This record gives sequence, C-alpha cells and structure tokens, in this order.
Amino acid sequence: MGKPTGFLEIERRDRPYDKIETRIKSWKEFVRPLPAAEVRQQGARCMDCGIPFCHNGCPVNNMIPDWNNLVYRDQWQAALETLHSTNNFPEFTGRICPAPCEAACVLNIDDNPVTIKTIECAIVDRGWEEGWISPVVPQRKSGKRVAVVGSGPAGMACAQQLARAGHAVTLFEKADRIGGLLRYGIPDFKMEKHLIDRRVRQMEAEGVEFRTGVEVGTTISVKSLLEGYDAVALTGGAEAPRDLEVPGRALAGIHFAMDFLTQQNKRVAGDDEARAAPRGTISAKGKHVIVIGGGDTGSDCIGTSTRQGAASITQLEILPRPPDKEDKGLTWPDWPLKMRTSSSQEEGTERDFAVLTRRAVGADGRIEALECVRVEWVKDASGRMGMKEVEGSAFQLKADLVLLAMGFVGPVRKGMIEQSSVELDPRGNVKANVADYQTSVPKLFAAGDMRRGQSLVVWAIREGRQCARAIDEALMGTTGLPR
Repeated sequence: MGKPTGFLEIERRDRPYDKIETRIKSWKEFVRPLPAAEVRQQGARCMDCGIPFCHNGCPVNNMIPDWNNLVYRDQWQAALETLHSTNNFPEFTGRICPAPCEAACVLNIDDNPVTIKTIECAIVDRGWEEGWISPVVPQRKSGKRVAVVGSGPAGMACAQQLARAGHAVTLFEKADRIGGLLRYGIPDFKMEKHLIDRRVRQMEAEGVEFRTGVEVGTTISVKSLLEGYDAVALTGGAEAPRDLEVPGRALAGIHFAMDFLTQQNKRVAGDDEARAAPRGTISAKGKHVIVIGGGDTGSDCIGTSTRQGAASITQLEILPRPPDKEDKGLTWPDWPLKMRTSSSQEEGTERDFAVLTRRAVGADGRIEALECVRVEWVKDASGRMGMKEVEGSAFQLKADLVLLAMGFVGPVRKGMIEQSSVELDPRGNVKANVADYQTSVPKLFAAGDMRRGQSLVVWAIREGRQCARAIDEALMGTTGLPR
C-alpha cells in the first residue's frame, strides 16, 4: 500500500480541460495532464483493498493497486512494465475508456474514486517521453503465418501479441489508414492520431506487416487467406449501424454518424475534400443539427458539430432521463445508470429524453424538420419495459442536418462474413466462445466487437489479447502469452 492514510488526507483531483471558448476552436486534445508530483499524490489515495474491486470493473485485468503504489513511490518505469503486462495500448484507454474501474473503486462509494484513468495515462505518456517503450522483438520465429483482419484495438492487440510470440503476422485493413474506429470514429479532440501511428511503428519493428486498402471478401477472398495462412483472426468490428426506419428517411441531410465523423477525421489528417468526402460533404456549419442517440458516438457528433460552427445542436434520446445519482447500495461496484454530461455536451447542446422520432419532414428532397412525440416507459404484464406514446405530445424540431448515432447492430454481413460461411450467434455476431475464440470454420478465429457486439475499447483489447493466446496455443500446442 502506498500511503495508508492517503485517501483521508488527499483530495481527488483529475486532469483539467481547456476552457470551452478555447477548445472549440481547435481539433487538438484539450485534456491537460497533471504534474508528476500531483499524479504521485493521486496514486497515494489508493487503498490497496484486500479485494480490489477496480479489478472487477477492468476488462483487461489491469493490476491497478500495484501501479498506483509504484507511481506513489516514484518507480515510474516499473509502473509502466506492470501496466503493459495487461494492456498493450494504455494511451488509448487512458483517453477514451469510460473507466469502469473508477466506478468500481471502493472510494467511489462516497463519489471520490482514485483517478485511475489519469494515472494510467500519465504512466504511459511518461514512458514514451523517457524512451522506455521500444519494440519487443521475439528471440525466435515459429515459422507460422497468421492473418488478422481489421485494425481496430482488437486487431492491433491480437497482431502485436502474436508477433511477440514469434509468428509472422499480416494485418489487413480495408481503410487507407490503420486504427479502425480509433482512427475514423473517435474525433481528434478526444484522441490525436499520432498516438496510433506511434504504435504502428513499434509493431512494424516487431514484425507485423500492415496492408491497408485491402478489403477481405472483396479485394481478397477469405478462401485465399485460409489457404495461405496457418490461422486467420476476424477482428473487423460491429460496423452495421442501426437505421432510423421512419417516413422521410431518404431525404438529403440525414446521415449515419460514422459517415460524418470519418469525413472530419480525414480532413484533420490532411486529406483534401475530394478524398475526405468522395460522396459529398457533410457539414454542420450554420445548420440546425439534431443528433439522435445519447451515447458516446452522439456526443462525438455534438463536439464535431460545435467545432464546425453549427447554428444549434439538439440531442434526442429515446430512453427516459436517468437519475442524477445512482443508488450505491444497489449498483456498486457495477457500472451505474446515472445522468452523465460529456465534455462535448458541456460545450453547448439541448438534450431531450424519452423522445421518439415519427417522421422526417422536408421539401425539394431535403430535410427541414423532424416530427417527434414524447414517450413513457411502462411495464407490461410480463414485467418487461415497453414504450407508450404520450397522447397530445407531438412536436416538430427544425433540422438541416440529422445525425443517426443509435448504435450498431453487429458486423456487416456482405463480403467477408457471407463469404466465410461462418456461423453467427442469435444477435448476428460471429459465433465463438471466450475459451478458444474458434469459429465454426477451422483455422478461423474471431474477437472484439465482431464477436461480442458493440462494446468498449478496453473489451476489444482484452479479446484481442485472449484471441492471440488461443491462436498461439492452437498452432504450437502450448503458449506463453498471458490471458
């Protein structure tokens, strides 16, 4: 334990943000790191619980009390080694993970959890600054070849672990750059892309071959991969978006969130407009924007629309407004349902809950308004919650741009999935268990959102690592990779 009385003596302090009027003028990250001395103090707040409930909240099994203690004792390099032993990319999770570990922290019982995410990010950022992070090149090669399809966090973690085990790994990505949703789904103001590029360079030095612009199932067949490699891992994500099935959906000005976000990320990367938006520009500048969906993707659309100069932004959520504070006795240490306000929402948006979109209204083929109605959620005879329209509550919202951020329904079927003839689970995801990650097709494995459905970056990293271990064991009969 770092400091036995640390949690009594030291107040929680997290990373500050740049002021709103400054940050909305930039696409750069606006979260400012704490000085090292303050990070050490925050590490001293860790109670080193007999049962560390933060482990319960962390999918990658981070040894959180261990590196909290090492940071407090100013042993940063040892803290980095401990952090990397369970997480390949802590600079990603330290920026965009919602931190279920902090929700599970014992100190969160009184709303003052250890700043785990901040400490994690400080450790890895210092590791890069000090030159402590370098390629981990295997001492011997296995002679086995593995293909990984999809370069999001699951694919990157899987590829890196397999390369370190001595296999020849080729990572295929259909986009023009590596990173999956980290690259084109997460705005730069939340995570700048040089962080991905830095890891790509490390992985290349470790032996991973990256092939961009290659869509498996179209550019290259699944059959050819299975014939040319000893194992194939499907880590292509859950990219099929949930659509808005209402009259008027075909009006111009209604777009999926990822189409909108990807364009802006390409502009920030330096692409000209023809390359960033080959099928037409989607811009919020001067427009009345409505974002349908109250999750992280919806929040990213808000922050992006603000920076593009939207005239107004309204976010609609079909579920009722959550309580301001959870009942800790019922929810802790699990992730609680409670009212949260993201940094993008703080920058300016109207939020409305329990709203159902009935139809899109337009003229000359373009969206002009959304017709909505308020709903209430009631239990039916079987005890299941159902939606009921509130009589007389219909209303219209002016809309020049509507962004659909209602989540994802699973992997895209056309192309790779259909061509592989792999078995799907009842939700439409690739069927594979978490023991061996094997699909119904020999030599074919699956991990990440493609297997589990839409989820968090931290779950993707966990599954990528575990899938790599399963592949290594299947190829070699034994494995030294951690689970």
